Amino acid sequence: MEIYLDKRAVKQIRVSAADAIEEGDTETLREDLLEAFTEEQVEEIERRLDNGDFFEFLTDMLDEWSGDDIDELFELLDTQLGDVGIDVKFDKKGSPEEDEDEKEEEDVDDDDFDEDEDLDDEDEEDDDEDEESEEDDED
Repeated sequence: MEIYLDKRAVKQIRVSAADAIEEGDTETLREDLLEAFTEEQVEEIERRLDNGDFFEFLTDMLDEWSGDDIDELFELLDTQLGDVGIDVKFDKKGSPEEDEDEKEEEDVDDDDFDEDEDLDDEDEEDDDEDEESEEDDED
């Protein structure tokens, strides 16, 4: 089984992990990890776990985590879920700053596209008006 974590989920985990490193408390991180998965995904994971408890699985994983490297946390998550037959896909290298840069670039691209589209619409309207004028002249 494959599970995909979207950029929003990965970013939330990274932010939460950074907070956990800074504060030395993994409670919020565990909850954010749990929330990164859908209810259906959690149910499937729990079916595959020996103890059937994803929350406990996350607790054990966080106990194993060194608590000072965010990439190590993602590697642990990938490895431990891989051990129960679940392949997790996520942007391991993406950071919150990179995500913001990408979003800004997408916004610029979207704006450019919308303007071009609007211009095309105006050109078509002008063409329609020209055709109507020519038809009136012919009559």
